[in-house]
Amino acid sequence: MSTVQIPAGKTWFDTHKVHFEDVPISADDQGISTTEFLNASEATTTLFDLLGSVAFTPVKNDMMTNVTKVRERQKAAPQGSSDTLQALCKTELASKSHKATEGLLWLVRGLDFTAQSLRADLTSNAAVAPTEAKPNKELADGFRAAYKNTLAPHHGFLIKPIFSAAMSATPYRKDFYVRLGGQGTDPETVRQALEKWVSALEKRVEILKTFLASKEAKW
Repeated sequence: MSTVQIPAGKTWFDTHKVHFEDVPISADDQGISTTEFLNASEATTTLFDLLGSVAFTPVKNDMMTNVTKVRERQKAAPQGSSDTLQALCKTELASKSHKATEGLLWLVRGLDFTAQSLRADLTSNAAVAPTEAKPNKELADGFRAAYKNTLAPHHGFLIKPIFSAAMSATPYRKDFYVRLGGQGTDPETVRQALEKWVSALEKRVEILKTFLASKEAKW
């Protein structure tokens, strides 16, 4: 299933053109740059290829659909009004439309799910080697808990089984860390890169969650 090609000695993160830590945040109003955020989000969708099961295809497709909704609004909106995600949403909502704003809401939920899933492993297995066969908790445990906390409350009874099937298809933790690196890559290097990436993602997700929960983002 995976189409991600990771060079020898490199990590999955090295295949990204834009990382979340590279996504600018305005110092005055915490505005998050639209273009960079969407590029980093699109790169994130290839993570679901690495998980190695077609069960994750709906998860990836859902995220890509929402990236597209926001990107289409960015292209259609007047120059300057879509520089940050918050400005894009405010401008769209003022026009009595909410397609992109709703798309961003779902995109953030998907990214929050991703961040929480991976944070669970980084926390519960902080003292466990990435290739340990018997970690404190398996990767699937974190994915299931994250799904319950983020996406499940907003999914209907037809969608939940599809996503639940994906959670059950999560690979073993030791295999996942191997997949995140190219040939000969030290798994510990992978974990350090994962920690850095998740931390940057969490920071931007929290800013957007706060904004999307505010009155100015409602329709």
